[in-house]
Amino acid sequence: MKNIGFLSFGHHQPGTPAPTAGDALRQMVELAVAAEELGIDGAFLRVHHFAPQFSTPFPLLAAMAARTERIELGTGVIDMRYENPLYMAEQAAATDLLSGERLQLGISRGSPEPALQGASAFGHVPADGETDADMARRHTEIFRTAIGGSGVVRADPRMTGRGGMLAVQPQSPTLFERIWWGSGTRATAKWAAEQGMNLMSSTLLTEDTGVPFDELQAEQIEIFRAEWARQGHIREPRVSVSRSVIPITTDLDRRFFGRERDSQDQVGWLDGGVARFGKTYAGEPDVIAKQLAEDAAVQAADTVLVTVPNQLGVDYNAHLLESIVRDVAPDAGWR
Repeated sequence: MKNIGFLSFGHHQPGTPAPTAGDALRQMVELAVAAEELGIDGAFLRVHHFAPQFSTPFPLLAAMAARTERIELGTGVIDMRYENPLYMAEQAAATDLLSGERLQLGISRGSPEPALQGASAFGHVPADGETDADMARRHTEIFRTAIGGSGVVRADPRMTGRGGMLAVQPQSPTLFERIWWGSGTRATAKWAAEQGMNLMSSTLLTEDTGVPFDELQAEQIEIFRAEWARQGHIREPRVSVSRSVIPITTDLDRRFFGRERDSQDQVGWLDGGVARFGKTYAGEPDVIAKQLAEDAAVQAADTVLVTVPNQLGVDYNAHLLESIVRDVAPDAGWR
């Protein structure tokens, strides 16, 4: 059994079924509602800045929470270079409480963004000797300290009548255990396990050893789980992988994605290094179910997030999700 979620980047562009930012936001809420009705386990959104995509996750997650009851609501991922960690802790806890503690927050150092030094425009600049990745991890440490309930600022005795430290409010007691680190390498997967965060791995790894993508990602997961056990964490960790899955069952599917049937892994150059990109699984449901059943990383994960072409609208994406649940998941061994 695997949890099946969908992941939307929230693209909006004139001339598509999601022509404006408002359309993309409202359609994400509607798709979460439809996905819950179909039996999908999670609705996740990708966060980017200075791009026509989703950028402010918590208002959207709260709106999704108000319209759903069961489905997990998450991010994959929030770029911690851009975040004020204490303000984010307040927003995350409030949204989690409104959802009935259904948030699954994926965070990370982030991927390359359209803006040159975009985080600095938000007021976040690495300290002397720090890299962007160091700053993201520092923000993460402060954020996790805050959501864990520790005091983060000294109390003013004139206002509180006492000294000591104050925690951010509100607090959501179990949110700390539902933070995932978006890892692009084996080394960062090991670091996530050291920190006690769940592992989120996408269709991109920022390293390459020459083996197929799924095998490299399965090695990443193995390293994560081995380190988790070595650290002696009590709870069982969760691991998610993302896949582009397009069952072709109609002429419209064929017109949109028929050319993706022969998709293969790709190796390219990203953010100053070699990266490996996973292929798209497109084709007849029984064919891609067999391929997914043989995907080493999918088999190793407990959660699969399928990326959706959100610019094609709610009805079309609900059709794809229904086909995945009905026609692919059983034969792939997920249900």
